[in-house]
Amino acid sequence: MVTVGIIGMGMMGRTHFEAYQTLPGVKVLAICDENPDRAAGNLAGTGGNVLKDGIDRIDMSEIFGSTDYRELLRMPELQAVDICAFTPAHLELATAALEAGKHVLCEKPLARSAVDGRSIVAAAAMSPGIFMPAMCLRFWPEWAWAKAAVAEKRFGRVLGATFRRVASMPAGWYSNGILSGGALLDLHIHDTDFVQHLFGKPSSVFSRGYSKTSGEVDHLVTHYFCQGVDAPPLVVAEGSWCLANGFDFQMKFTLNCEQATIDYDFARGPDALRLSRDGKTETIACPNETGYVGELRYFTDCIRNGTKPTIVTGQDAVDCLDILEAERQSVLNGQVVAIPTT
Repeated sequence: MVTVGIIGMGMMGRTHFEAYQTLPGVKVLAICDENPDRAAGNLAGTGGNVLKDGIDRIDMSEIFGSTDYRELLRMPELQAVDICAFTPAHLELATAALEAGKHVLCEKPLARSAVDGRSIVAAAAMSPGIFMPAMCLRFWPEWAWAKAAVAEKRFGRVLGATFRRVASMPAGWYSNGILSGGALLDLHIHDTDFVQHLFGKPSSVFSRGYSKTSGEVDHLVTHYFCQGVDAPPLVVAEGSWCLANGFDFQMKFTLNCEQATIDYDFARGPDALRLSRDGKTETIACPNETGYVGELRYFTDCIRNGTKPTIVTGQDAVDCLDILEAERQSVLNGQVVAIPTT
């Protein structure tokens, strides 16, 4: 049995809690939130873009609840800590949990800055615990299918890749850009990470965008300059929190390959992933589960097997922060910005 404690019981903490309930041999022993109601299991009002509905209250009869994360770290029976607190707290929480010898999963963004992200990765290198950043799209069935198709050159080289992830401004602390980093850091990060997952870390970026609510970049479009013989000449991603209230969340990508076009649209539900080739379009059937379930299954399997994660690593998360910071700089100065190589 893998035992887990979750720190931060907002939208993502609730999402992870529900995902753990589907995994055999995994038990959530404790939860923590600064809000006493949430620490007591009241999760009303914690819906999100992808999973709007879900449990409003946790049965706490066999779960310890606290407003102080240190109490969880002192629990010898707790093997792993899942950090879903707001972004600026990640450095303190992840470092403390790793120093306590716990296995640690840390939600995206890994940290508010690449500098802080490197500090977390350094702490992980000194800890006996397994560390993994939570980048759920790498485990989303349709996105994982696309990754495998690209890696295998199943349909030839990718010639162009476009991504779109747009929504209205979420409620709560996200509208404070000092805390969230705006849509650039908290929403657009998914597509930036998947770009590097597909094509490697870009050499530079060119971004245009603006701030609407948070004081940070809330809407942007980025051109990624990818390297390598098989790197596409055109890779673009758009991310936004600036759509009007009531606008339905959109999550899309199109990969145009030499011999086929792969197209994903979250709004199509079970028909989300389609493949067009030879004059025909077909739906690609994928497992009916979210990337949250996949990533938590992988994390807990790594704990059982005593193996370090390879699908996503701490360095991947730091590299993603490097790219995002270059995108922000490009929005501000209107120039192509080079990305650090380390």
